[in-house]
Amino acid sequence: MKQRGISEHELFELSERGDLRNKDEIRLWVAKHFEERSDNLICAAVILEEQLVVKTAMHHFDWRR
Repeated sequence: MKQRGISEHELFELSERGDLRNKDEIRLWVAKHFEERSDNLICAAVILEEQLVVKTAMHHFDWRR
């Protein structure tokens, strides 16, 4: 997050209001556009376990990849 300039507030907004796409039963991506940022979508690769586990946070994300 720090390397990509993603704040805790943005990660919270992403997890609460982002668009979801499943990879399989427990892995998914959550992405959201933030108007104040100029780097396309922010995305988190997450795992659904007993808690939501954020594996990484990305910027310049594109669903087509």
